[in-house]
Amino acid sequence: MADSQHNLSQQQGWGIRSTDQLTVAVITAMALAAIVASWIYRGGLSGRMIDIDTAEPVTLSFQLDINEAAWPEWTLLPGVGETLAKRIVQHRSERGPFRNHADLLRVSGVGPRTFERIRPYLLPLPDDSDRADQEAVAHQ
Repeated sequence: MADSQHNLSQQQGWGIRSTDQLTVAVITAMALAAIVASWIYRGGLSGRMIDIDTAEPVTLSFQLDINEAAWPEWTLLPGVGETLAKRIVQHRSERGPFRNHADLLRVSGVGPRTFERIRPYLLPLPDDSDRADQEAVAHQ
C-alpha cells in the first residue's frame, strides 16, 4: 500500500513520473537551444534572416481624354472626387465637348488650383484641323 501511494505521488502532473517529466524538459530545452542557435547562425540577430528582393520602381503614365472619359476615370485624378467628376461629365454632355483644357475652368468646382493639379494627366486635344477631318470622315 505504501508503494502505491509512493507511485501516486511520483505521477503528479500530467500523469507521468517526475523522471519522465525531467527527460521531456531536457529534450525540449535542447530542441529550443538548437532552434535559437540555428536562428543566430542564419543571421537572425543582424536582421539578415529574411532577404526581400525589391523591384525597381516603375513610373506609370495615366492620361485622360477629357471628351471621352466617364466619371469613374475622372475620380482617379488628384483633387477630383465623385461629385466633381459627375459635374464635369454632366457639363460636357449638356454643353458639348471641351474645345481645350482651359474649358474645364467653366465647370463649377474646377478652379485654377485643381486645374493645375490635373493638367499633367490630360491627353492633348486634337487640333481644329484634325477635328474637321474626323467630322468629315464621320459624315461619309
